[in-house]
Amino acid sequence: MLLRMAVCARLCGVGQSRRCRRRQRQSQADQESDSEMDMDEEEDERVVGKLKDDLDGSSCHKTRGAGPSGGLEASAGPPHPQSLLDLPPEILVEIFSSLPGTSMPNLALVCKQFRQILNTETIWRRRCTEEFGMKDDLRKMEIVGMSSRELYVKMLHPYRHILGLWQPDIGPYGGLLNVVVDGLFIIGWMYLPPHDPRVEDPMRRRPLFRIHMWEKNKATVECMYGHKGPHKGDIQTVKKDEFSTKCNQTDHHRMPGGRQEEFRTWLEEEWGRTLEDIFHEHMQELILMKFIYTSQYDNCLTYRRIYLPPYLPSDLLQPGLFKGTYGSHGLEIIMLSFHDSKAKATKLTGDPNVPAGQLTLEIDLNRPLRLPDLEHQRNMDELSRLVMGVHMEAQRGLQDQDAPPEGSEASPPQDAGGSDSAPPAGEESAGAVAAECSDTPQTQPFVLPLGVMARNEVYPRTCKMCFYGTGLIAGHGFTSPERTPGLFVLFDDDRFGFIWLELKSFSFYSRLTDQLTHAQAPNIERFEAMLRNMQSWTS
Repeated sequence: MLLRMAVCARLCGVGQSRRCRRRQRQSQADQESDSEMDMDEEEDERVVGKLKDDLDGSSCHKTRGAGPSGGLEASAGPPHPQSLLDLPPEILVEIFSSLPGTSMPNLALVCKQFRQILNTETIWRRRCTEEFGMKDDLRKMEIVGMSSRELYVKMLHPYRHILGLWQPDIGPYGGLLNVVVDGLFIIGWMYLPPHDPRVEDPMRRRPLFRIHMWEKNKATVECMYGHKGPHKGDIQTVKKDEFSTKCNQTDHHRMPGGRQEEFRTWLEEEWGRTLEDIFHEHMQELILMKFIYTSQYDNCLTYRRIYLPPYLPSDLLQPGLFKGTYGSHGLEIIMLSFHDSKAKATKLTGDPNVPAGQLTLEIDLNRPLRLPDLEHQRNMDELSRLVMGVHMEAQRGLQDQDAPPEGSEASPPQDAGGSDSAPPAGEESAGAVAAECSDTPQTQPFVLPLGVMARNEVYPRTCKMCFYGTGLIAGHGFTSPERTPGLFVLFDDDRFGFIWLELKSFSFYSRLTDQLTHAQAPNIERFEAMLRNMQSWTS
């Protein structure tokens, strides 16, 4: 530990000669790190052996002491190293291996010896493993004659900014793209929900593009769209947290049978059925509309970065991504996050009514609801009375916040026990419900009211807690959007539901359990800013 601390302290002033210090000042001003990282490769043994010889007579090596004739003599060196250049080459390899790859270009400019030792494969093999999770794949790569340094410098480092989660700009439909290091490739996987209505099935993945190093000294981008195999593509970084893909051979996307065959294939992949199997005429129209709209984006597509929500121990459950049923629109992907006393569900995929990026659910965690017995749960009127009582109280609370200060003519003072503040007859206040919820069992029986439509009839028959919330509904084209009251039902740590009172429908959500790397937000401020931007993309 002490040695590494000393190394970090000396990196800005290593080397004793004027030439070394001049090179270091040059390295601090040089920002073209990628081009400087392209160094000639040498065998590890040759590098280490040559470095030992160079260190003995290097012009950068420190000299001290005077001979009888007054000239300087090369000292055998003190028992304790005074600079990095006094260390054995194998120690320098170990030190450099622990540094991030982004520091290597400037380190190579310090002096000739540093540049030589940075050709050692051990350093780059460790960088590929620690920064990008590559292990056994590196051995396969070295068998075909590709070095770890080439892989890092020419593919992993230049394309590191596109790793993580992204939302494609496909109008109201959105989507979820996960870019990962997969074997010896960087692959962009489009995540698709399971076939409707099997919400608890695993996600489906489809590759949209890949990047590899099979062509010598060059990272190659290939489009994976269509059914004719990989073909030429391109990736461009538009700006920070945004990039675009382009296909250079769109003829690979076409099928011999024309658009009809393309539609049948797409329908089978998207819905797992034929159009004849879908009897609902409105659903047929929605499916055909989606195919026509999304097929326009098979040539060029733009992606915007998204982050997974941060987690606090006080959160009701682990935030994250969930699949949910949305009636005729099929299954959609939402992001559940917590914000003080609110839980918010934001659409990552959407539809022509409520597009991707919008806040589909907002749950008030300060307003829990205690369900009646099973017999009364089956009664839709009973559920509506219960939820609407809390809804009216929540609306009065919002009005009180917006009301003028006490004493003004527009807002006469009211008795706290007066009729204006009391809930309707037969209804309990949210405060009373919250107090009694502490005595509620860990689980309680649950059943959907009669008359409530559910795409998935297989839902849990017990729940942990229920809360008042609102859901966003709108007309086609996101016209006349409004938030309507509903009931949020927490079944367990991985499943929840929402009853839309006005629509008399039930949405069932199940957690997306895939491991998603490079997706954590740097801080809560960046995550909050991302949520605000997502709504503006499709508003």
